[in-house]
Amino acid sequence: MDGLANIANDSGSRRLRDLLLLGVERLSAGGIDSPRLDAEVLLARCLNMSREQLVVAADLPIAPVVALRFEAVLQRRLRWEPVAYITGKQEFWSLDFAVTTDVLIPRPDTERLVEVALLCVAQFPAFKPLRIADIGTGSGAVAVCLASELPSAQIYTTDISSNALQIARRNAETHHVAERMQFFAGDLLDALVPRPETRFNLIASNPPYVRRGEIVALAPEVSRWEPRVALDGGTDGLEFYRRIAAVAPDYLAERGALALEIGADMARAVVAICTATGRYREIEVHQDYAGKDRVVSAQLGKN
Repeated sequence: MDGLANIANDSGSRRLRDLLLLGVERLSAGGIDSPRLDAEVLLARCLNMSREQLVVAADLPIAPVVALRFEAVLQRRLRWEPVAYITGKQEFWSLDFAVTTDVLIPRPDTERLVEVALLCVAQFPAFKPLRIADIGTGSGAVAVCLASELPSAQIYTTDISSNALQIARRNAETHHVAERMQFFAGDLLDALVPRPETRFNLIASNPPYVRRGEIVALAPEVSRWEPRVALDGGTDGLEFYRRIAAVAPDYLAERGALALEIGADMARAVVAICTATGRYREIEVHQDYAGKDRVVSAQLGKN
């Protein structure tokens, strides 16, 4: 902290690049894996700039208040708080999403779920409005992206956390799709009433799938900060797949599909869960761009 304090007291002769370098040194010494990137993002946030603008402004003198703000966010990062929670936003599908500790931080891997969901609904006539449910929506990232890509779709979201639903609604409003989205507080599909006239063409979900005993071994940014309710998949990590696969057919329209993000080692088990219900066909495993199993999709119908 002494370095930053000195800069704050001697701001006339020091430049933003000096502040940034001290931040990189602090984060590196604290064991942060990406000290340069994190320092750039956090300093840019303190200045209300983009990282690109920060490069251009590198020779500007430091305002003491900026040094103090930067010190505060560095302290948070050194306690392993994720950068996304500090800045309050995360990019996903080339869109910015508001995030708080009430929701998981959207990961690039989950973009594969959006892609598979879009493939699943491509079979339906374009003139017929689609009905899609996103179960355990969290920040609403998947639902908002689907609404953005499918301008005639009606999107229904559920989450057990009312705080998460507030974040999802905020993100929907930011991206101008809220008028085609509905938000229901409740546990998985229990928040929705299955009615023949309101069945879904697609049910998508990125459910909790971390094995309970493995949560403590996750990176501290995850285990200490992200909501446990959105991580804990039960003893074997499969609890929510069993529940969703069992009841989803009661909510799906003819030829409706189920798309589930999975842990990279769970494909065989999730396929077996879907198969055992006897209510799905064309059960498929989709890999992400790292070649890891990432999504299981299944279509309603006898297997």
